Amino acid sequence: MGPANPWRSVARTDTGKVRARNEDAFLDCPQHGLWAVADGMGGYQCGDVASQMIITHLAELPEEGRFDERVIAVRKCLHWLNRRMSQELTITPDRRDSIMGSTVVALLIDGTRGACVWAGDSRCYLLREGRLHQLTRDHSLLEQLIDEQKMTPEQASQSPNARALTRAIGATDQLKLEVLELEVCSGDVFLLCSDGFYQGLDNEMLREALSLESMHALFDEVRRGSARDNLTAVVISQ
Repeated sequence: MGPANPWRSVARTDTGKVRARNEDAFLDCPQHGLWAVADGMGGYQCGDVASQMIITHLAELPEEGRFDERVIAVRKCLHWLNRRMSQELTITPDRRDSIMGSTVVALLIDGTRGACVWAGDSRCYLLREGRLHQLTRDHSLLEQLIDEQKMTPEQASQSPNARALTRAIGATDQLKLEVLELEVCSGDVFLLCSDGFYQGLDNEMLREALSLESMHALFDEVRRGSARDNLTAVVISQ
């Protein structure tokens, strides 16, 4: 990263109105050009531990080095965490043995280069010249049915376990990360968020969320709904 970093960001997380604890976590490091959201898997125990482990280790990555090297470092970090989580049993007096798991979406920006790395259904959006683009593709059974079975979104949503994840950190021994590299333009605004945030908003509301000033109002909007899940968002702009 160069000494003059033009990026600013704001982040927020909330437990929501149903869950007893917040299993989301976020990384907000504009000075390093690195941001992330991790959503501990609600069906697994210790989801909060898993998401926080991801954020802690990403935050410890060195900010020096070429852009390509830094992208590789993010990927290596997540693969190492996957091996650790997929092998680790957590034993507590009041709970059965369990595994840890979490989604992750990370955004790295250096100059005009950007890279999004993800596994699961936490998302990265880009607002460019007034148009909203979803950069990530959900790793879920729903998307798999649409892609492989040629179902419509409406048909796929009726399938049992449609929202089940097909990829996540800690879910299996073999992790397949998805990486998207892009050219970053002046005026670009990015949004990283967990499913609890974007499921409560339509695309127009999400487009409005992509400013540092309005994000907190969008949180209030989500909380006025059912807010059945934890919700987390990071907005990044110049």
